[in-house]
Amino acid sequence: MTLESTRTATGAPAPVGLLIDATRCIGCGECARACRAEHGLAGELTPDLSASAYTVVREKEGQFVRRLCMHCIDPTCVSVCPVAALRRLPGGQVVYDADACMGCRYCIFACPFDVPRYDWEKPFPVVAKCDLCHRRTSRGHQTACSFVCPMGATVSGPRGALLEEARTRIRNDPGRYVDHIFGETEAGGTAVLILSGVPFDLAGINTAVSKQPLPETTWRVLEKLPYVVLNGGIFLGGLAWIIRRRMQFQRHPELAEDLPVEPAPPKGEKP
Repeated sequence: MTLESTRTATGAPAPVGLLIDATRCIGCGECARACRAEHGLAGELTPDLSASAYTVVREKEGQFVRRLCMHCIDPTCVSVCPVAALRRLPGGQVVYDADACMGCRYCIFACPFDVPRYDWEKPFPVVAKCDLCHRRTSRGHQTACSFVCPMGATVSGPRGALLEEARTRIRNDPGRYVDHIFGETEAGGTAVLILSGVPFDLAGINTAVSKQPLPETTWRVLEKLPYVVLNGGIFLGGLAWIIRRRMQFQRHPELAEDLPVEPAPPKGEKP
């Protein structure tokens, strides 16, 4: 199953998804290496998610399972971002704009799957996470991780078709799978769907996630942060954003050409 035929009746790309079948994974790590190559990530390949590893493969209970951004249908990280640095594309990919980010890290606190990581190695730290290969999938191609998987343990395609495929696998081989598709309802539904041969909690997956879309409780998340930290973070984050933008305009003056220009005052009047 690939993305080449995933179009809606209007011709727009259908919402993208990934089906990860942990019972087929052999732990080769090709998905992680392909992800690093696709996104130009450098540095050490870490055992857990990091700024240099958008996905990792871990062994739990004799089974390998991937960890990556789940790309929620109603993402909490998007709802808490005060500057729209995170957004969900029409194809379902949750993407991040480093230029817009002010560094508040609300997304890191809010994510129910503990996915976003902060890249402290850069002069202006940025948030790092899987973007569902949106440059590929927006054009109807497979994700890099699914393209290289030698066992078909990761498959990309329209989410609806992947759900049907997952149900068929469980129905045809009930002794092989736990009778649940993780991501079908968790956090209101996610684009990444997971099948497992062992209970999901034993596979290292957070099963305590609410079935309701979490943006409904966004401010409950933020209320856990002290008032001073919230306001101090906003001030410092805003200051960092202003400094970053000025440095960008210094390096690339052409970016300032599209900015609105304040009209000059009438002759004889002081500005």
